Amino acid sequence: MKLALKFLSAIFVIALFTSAVLVGASASKTETVQFPALSGTQTLSGYLATPSTAGRHPGLIIIHEWWGLNDWVKEQAQKFADNGYITLAPDLYRGKVATDPSEAHELMRGLPQDRAIADLQAAFLYLYKDNDVDHDRIGAVGWCMGGGLAIQLAVHLPRLAACVVNYGALPTDPNDIQTIQAPVLGNFGADDRGITPDDVHAFEKAMKSMNRRIDVKIYDRAGHAFENPNNKDGYRPEAAADAWQRTISFLNKSLH
Repeated sequence: MKLALKFLSAIFVIALFTSAVLVGASASKTETVQFPALSGTQTLSGYLATPSTAGRHPGLIIIHEWWGLNDWVKEQAQKFADNGYITLAPDLYRGKVATDPSEAHELMRGLPQDRAIADLQAAFLYLYKDNDVDHDRIGAVGWCMGGGLAIQLAVHLPRLAACVVNYGALPTDPNDIQTIQAPVLGNFGADDRGITPDDVHAFEKAMKSMNRRIDVKIYDRAGHAFENPNNKDGYRPEAAADAWQRTISFLNKSLH
């Protein structure tokens, strides 16, 4: 009897371990894809992650930080794909990735906003033309520079179906805010000196005054880029986990 119980216990442990490995593994298919710029004179590239399940899925444009299209951003694209979204992370720096803040600053300064918005609109069209993407359910998620560009995409592309801003610069012009049709989710840090709580509250107030849908949360003891573990001093794992759950819940509600 004791031997049988030990055997059953061993089988149970192995089953639990196997289950954990399967849950933790990424089931999405990933590849680098090419798509035309809006002007038609250039070819853009992006990182595409597709769910393993068949059928049509909502689409997401994943917008990188000022570092560029690095491994962390690709991991986020895969995580969203594992949650049922066809995700495209366009390479706004067109092949360049920064490894230190000064280089990242220069790359961001060298990216005209109108070109970035045009590239994001081209990414939207790529997803829109994908037969596996539900055309009416395409959203955008961004962090840092990418968060600011996500909300700017909502300004310039009213048919965007959802927008998630993670500590990104927010529009202040009422005319721009008026054009936003997508529901907006925002995750910000109380100690962020670039996008301050006052900035967040002002944007939230303006959105609500125009009957726009918005849900923001400001995390105590969190600064800029608190969701990225590569930010050694500023990473806040509990806040990051909560922001991720908020994002998934928001997208599931807005795009399903």
